[in-house]
Amino acid sequence: MLYYERGSESDVITPAEAREALLSVLKGLGERKRVLAIPPDFTRFHSQAGMLTSFVFEHYGDRLTDVLPALGTHSPMTPAQIDEMFKGIPHDRFRDHDWREGVVTLGEVPAAYVREVSEGAVDYAWPVQVDQLLADGGHDLILSIGQVVPHEVVGMANHSKNIFVGTGGPEGINKSHFLGAAYGMERMMGRADTPVRLLLDYACEHFAAHLPIVYVQTVIGRGDDGELKLRGLYIGDGRACFEKAAALSLKVNFQMVETPLTKVVVYLDPSEFKSTWLGNKSIYRTRMAIADEGELIVLAPGVREFGEDPEIDRLIRRYGYVTTPEVMAAVAEHPELAQNLSAAAHLIHGSSEGRFTITYCPGHLTEAEIRSVNFNYAPLADMLQRYNPEQLTDGFNTMPDGEEIFYISNPAIGLWSWRERFEERGEEAS
Repeated sequence: MLYYERGSESDVITPAEAREALLSVLKGLGERKRVLAIPPDFTRFHSQAGMLTSFVFEHYGDRLTDVLPALGTHSPMTPAQIDEMFKGIPHDRFRDHDWREGVVTLGEVPAAYVREVSEGAVDYAWPVQVDQLLADGGHDLILSIGQVVPHEVVGMANHSKNIFVGTGGPEGINKSHFLGAAYGMERMMGRADTPVRLLLDYACEHFAAHLPIVYVQTVIGRGDDGELKLRGLYIGDGRACFEKAAALSLKVNFQMVETPLTKVVVYLDPSEFKSTWLGNKSIYRTRMAIADEGELIVLAPGVREFGEDPEIDRLIRRYGYVTTPEVMAAVAEHPELAQNLSAAAHLIHGSSEGRFTITYCPGHLTEAEIRSVNFNYAPLADMLQRYNPEQLTDGFNTMPDGEEIFYISNPAIGLWSWRERFEERGEEAS
């Protein structure tokens, strides 16, 4: 059922309006005694999920017994991040998702189905794993809160991805990520119906129908003043809220360019991006727009590691960002990579496939470290002086010496593509 819907490309939903809408829905759901909220972590700070979760606490108070950020494989949130994102919610409500040990398996999507929807790209069953708090916590309401936006693994982020990946386990996360990479993320990004989404839908129908989940979905876009706006809010307990949010996100967050971009400069906010695991959004959100032989420059003042998980960090350092065929060969040859398929998928996501160069300018990694994973390197200070984020605007900019660049201030809120390349990929996927 769809409980609430509002949104358009030009709509601006104020915090007061969002609060009124959400609280109206919660009141309509009736009395609830034990509520679990599953918002994103700090890496999705701009989703407005923090604000909405605070409204949930305002309504339920002590009945909001647990807040479980959908960390996936990300690092747990710090107290300072909790205070900044989830204002007013006591720290004792927050639970850290232990994606390696703290999960249960609700069921298994058959290998035959996975093989069919992936068009033979992979051939394995997929376990439906969630944090044990969802299965054993005794909650009479689970609120899955988050932003719908183009995504490299599932096509359009959120809805049940927040559950089965955000609170998922190692095998579920690994295999879903690898399915998306093997099938081809450029065939999926910006599309609501993809092989990975079909797995999530299967899991909802067959193994999670008993969970009292209500989805609160946002769509965020940038206004003419450069500030982020809440463009859409959709609340429901089925797929309709996701479909409506995805349709709006495609209009708000997806920018088509008429000719391939020769030089793209992306800035990574240091409070949000501390690893290439996250920072490589600068690559996979833009690579459909970048010209052959083009260049991507990544200004990354906060980046200090490759993977947020120590084992994944080690694997990235060992194998580096290489082409898809090279990653697939490494998976076949090395059991340690085959047992960490999300890391293998990430290596594919962070590759230019040899089409264009990637120059990373990190604040806390050395030139040797950057070059060891097959990126080019440039000193951050020098590049910030040349490409000053405070002086650039999103989109095309002409530098004082006449150089033309395309600037992106936050790759997490969008997807960019050359129109012909996106249409070609769409034909391949159909």
